[in-house]
Amino acid sequence: MTDYRNYIAWRAAQELENGDIVNLGIGIPVLVADYIPSDRQVFLQSENGILGVGPTPPPERSDPDLINASKLPITELPGASYFDSALSFAMMRGGHVDKTVIGALQVSERGDIANWAVPGKDVLGVGGAMDLIVGARTVIVATTHLTPDGKPKLLPSCTYPLTAKEEVDILVTEFAVFRFVDSKMVLEEMVDELTLDQLREMTPAHFSVSDSFRIAKRPKNPRIGA
Repeated sequence: MTDYRNYIAWRAAQELENGDIVNLGIGIPVLVADYIPSDRQVFLQSENGILGVGPTPPPERSDPDLINASKLPITELPGASYFDSALSFAMMRGGHVDKTVIGALQVSERGDIANWAVPGKDVLGVGGAMDLIVGARTVIVATTHLTPDGKPKLLPSCTYPLTAKEEVDILVTEFAVFRFVDSKMVLEEMVDELTLDQLREMTPAHFSVSDSFRIAKRPKNPRIGA
């Protein structure tokens, strides 16, 4: 299976706006830090206590004491600040985070999200997912369209334990971009490698097509968008 994670991260980064305070979740979302458009100043917050996260450093410049909530090496931008996790969660719960980019195991056609537990498997903990999804003003899900074994993630209803109900605003996969309007799933964009019928075949969730629907060409090099 082709690895589209960098494309998903790049496309999710296009949804960030100048001045946004953004928290990046574990998995694909952490890659978003490397794809923020150069003409936008975005302030990345990590729940372990930093505001002003920069892109991933090269291996020779990584500092084991400078990591994000995923325990991955980061850089810091000029003006970055540090604080304890209690204040970090207060920012998230208090509505001070503009957007969160978060991964998902399942998303329903109403915007429900399940991303913290798989029935029958060990649960490591929910982390800050519930706090972020409810506290952030905009929730962007960045995930593959299908599981590694080809099962759909976008469903009429989630079958895994829910993280939150009807909280997803934007959903970005390697094939499409959806928005949720009044708890209804709307297709905004689809890559030119698929037909609409093919997309519907791999998407059990019901969705309508936006009046502003567009076909997008996947960039060969997401880092520069070309």
